[in-house]
Amino acid sequence: MSMVQEFKDFAVKGSVIDLAVGVIIGGAFSGIVTSLVKDLIMPVVGLVTGGLDFSNKFVLLGTIPPSFKGSPESYSDLQKAGVAVLGYGSFITVGINFLILAFIIFLMVKSINKLRAPQVAAPAEPPAPSEDVLLLREIRDSLRQQP
Repeated sequence: MSMVQEFKDFAVKGSVIDLAVGVIIGGAFSGIVTSLVKDLIMPVVGLVTGGLDFSNKFVLLGTIPPSFKGSPESYSDLQKAGVAVLGYGSFITVGINFLILAFIIFLMVKSINKLRAPQVAAPAEPPAPSEDVLLLREIRDSLRQQP
Protein backbone atom coordinates (compact mmCIF):
# COMPACT_ATOMS: atom_id res chain seq x y z
CA MET A 1 0.00 0.00 0.00
CA SER A 2 1.47 3.37 -0.94
CA MET A 3 2.03 6.11 1.59
CA VAL A 4 -0.49 8.35 -0.17
CA GLN A 5 -3.17 5.66 0.10
CA GLU A 6 -2.33 5.08 3.77
CA PHE A 7 -2.60 8.80 4.47
CA LYS A 8 -5.90 8.99 2.59
CA ASP A 9 -7.30 6.07 4.62
CA PHE A 10 -6.12 7.73 7.83
CA ALA A 11 -7.47 11.18 6.96
CA VAL A 12 -10.97 10.06 6.02
CA LYS A 13 -11.55 7.96 9.11
CA GLY A 14 -14.41 9.31 11.19
CA SER A 15 -12.35 9.77 14.33
CA VAL A 16 -9.84 12.05 12.57
CA ILE A 17 -12.63 14.22 11.19
CA ASP A 18 -14.26 14.34 14.64
CA LEU A 19 -10.93 15.39 16.13
CA ALA A 20 -10.51 18.16 13.55
CA VAL A 21 -13.99 19.49 14.26
CA GLY A 22 -13.25 19.35 18.00
CA VAL A 23 -10.03 21.33 17.57
CA ILE A 24 -11.79 24.01 15.51
CA ILE A 25 -14.67 24.33 17.98
CA GLY A 26 -12.20 24.28 20.88
CA GLY A 27 -10.26 27.15 19.33
CA ALA A 28 -13.41 29.19 18.94
CA PHE A 29 -14.56 28.26 22.43
CA SER A 30 -11.20 29.34 23.83
CA GLY A 31 -12.00 32.95 22.95
CA ILE A 32 -15.23 32.73 24.93
CA VAL A 33 -13.43 31.30 27.96
CA THR A 34 -10.69 33.93 27.71
CA SER A 35 -13.32 36.66 27.76
CA LEU A 36 -15.12 34.94 30.64
CA VAL A 37 -11.95 34.88 32.72
CA LYS A 38 -10.68 38.34 31.73
CA ASP A 39 -13.96 40.24 31.81
CA LEU A 40 -16.03 38.43 34.45
CA ILE A 41 -13.97 36.24 36.78
CA MET A 42 -10.76 38.25 37.24
CA PRO A 43 -12.58 41.48 38.20
CA VAL A 44 -14.47 39.52 40.89
CA VAL A 45 -11.19 37.97 42.09
CA GLY A 46 -9.70 41.47 42.15
CA LEU A 47 -12.64 42.76 44.16
CA VAL A 48 -12.42 39.91 46.68
CA THR A 49 -8.65 40.28 47.04
CA GLY A 50 -8.76 44.05 47.45
CA GLY A 51 -8.09 45.19 43.90
CA LEU A 52 -5.47 42.60 42.98
CA ASP A 53 -5.01 42.54 39.20
CA PHE A 54 -3.09 39.48 38.07
CA SER A 55 -2.59 40.71 34.52
CA ASN A 56 -0.25 43.47 35.73
CA LYS A 57 1.91 41.33 38.04
CA PHE A 58 5.48 40.92 36.85
CA VAL A 59 9.13 40.85 37.89
CA LEU A 60 11.42 43.32 36.17
CA LEU A 61 14.45 41.46 34.77
CA GLY A 62 16.10 44.15 32.64
CA THR A 63 16.80 47.82 33.03
CA ILE A 64 14.39 50.47 31.89
CA PRO A 65 15.93 52.57 29.12
CA PRO A 66 16.19 56.34 29.68
CA SER A 67 13.94 56.97 26.65
CA PHE A 68 11.06 54.97 28.24
CA LYS A 69 7.88 57.08 28.30
CA GLY A 70 5.35 54.65 29.82
CA SER A 71 4.58 53.74 33.38
CA PRO A 72 7.24 51.59 35.10
CA GLU A 73 4.39 49.75 36.87
CA SER A 74 2.66 48.81 33.61
CA TYR A 75 3.46 45.36 32.28
CA SER A 76 2.17 46.16 28.79
CA ASP A 77 4.14 49.44 28.59
CA LEU A 78 7.35 47.67 29.62
CA GLN A 79 6.75 44.90 27.08
CA LYS A 80 6.13 47.42 24.30
CA ALA A 81 9.42 49.12 25.17
CA GLY A 82 11.25 45.79 24.90
CA VAL A 83 12.20 45.58 28.57
CA ALA A 84 12.77 42.05 29.88
CA VAL A 85 9.94 41.27 32.32
CA LEU A 86 8.73 38.01 33.81
CA GLY A 87 4.93 38.25 33.54
CA TYR A 88 3.74 35.73 36.10
CA GLY A 89 0.34 37.44 36.34
CA SER A 90 -0.43 36.68 32.71
CA PHE A 91 0.60 33.08 33.32
CA ILE A 92 -1.80 32.86 36.27
CA THR A 93 -4.59 34.23 34.09
CA VAL A 94 -3.84 31.72 31.32
CA GLY A 95 -3.75 28.93 33.91
CA ILE A 96 -7.20 29.95 35.17
CA ASN A 97 -8.41 30.02 31.55
CA PHE A 98 -7.13 26.48 31.08
CA LEU A 99 -8.76 25.16 34.26
CA ILE A 100 -12.12 26.66 33.34
CA LEU A 101 -11.89 25.38 29.77
CA ALA A 102 -10.88 21.89 30.97
CA PHE A 103 -13.78 21.82 33.43
CA ILE A 104 -16.28 22.90 30.77
CA ILE A 105 -14.95 20.28 28.33
CA PHE A 106 -15.22 17.68 31.11
CA LEU A 107 -18.87 18.60 31.67
CA MET A 108 -19.56 18.46 27.93
CA VAL A 109 -17.94 15.04 27.52
CA LYS A 110 -19.75 13.76 30.60
CA SER A 111 -23.13 14.87 29.23
CA ILE A 112 -22.38 13.45 25.77
CA ASN A 113 -21.37 10.12 27.31
CA LYS A 114 -24.60 10.14 29.29
CA LEU A 115 -26.56 10.62 26.08
CA ARG A 116 -24.60 7.88 24.32
CA ALA A 117 -25.09 5.34 27.11
CA PRO A 118 -27.60 2.66 26.18
CA GLN A 119 -30.93 3.40 27.71
CA VAL A 120 -32.00 0.73 30.14
CA ALA A 121 -35.46 -0.43 29.18
CA ALA A 122 -38.03 -1.37 31.78
CA PRO A 123 -37.83 -5.05 32.60
CA ALA A 124 -40.10 -7.02 30.31
CA GLU A 125 -42.75 -9.23 31.80
CA PRO A 126 -41.69 -12.86 31.91
CA PRO A 127 -43.21 -14.98 29.16
CA ALA A 128 -46.39 -16.87 29.98
CA PRO A 129 -45.72 -20.42 31.23
CA SER A 130 -46.11 -23.21 28.71
CA GLU A 131 -49.03 -25.64 28.78
CA ASP A 132 -46.81 -28.37 30.26
CA VAL A 133 -45.93 -26.15 33.21
CA LEU A 134 -49.57 -25.24 33.75
CA LEU A 135 -50.59 -28.91 33.71
CA LEU A 136 -47.84 -29.81 36.19
CA ARG A 137 -48.96 -27.03 38.51
CA GLU A 138 -52.53 -28.31 38.41
CA ILE A 139 -51.33 -31.82 39.30
CA ARG A 140 -49.22 -30.43 42.16
CA ASP A 141 -52.09 -28.37 43.54
CA SER A 142 -54.51 -31.30 43.34
CA LEU A 143 -52.05 -33.57 45.18
CA ARG A 144 -51.72 -31.01 47.98
CA GLN A 145 -55.48 -30.90 48.41
CA GLN A 146 -55.88 -34.68 48.99
CA PRO A 147 -55.96 -35.80 52.63
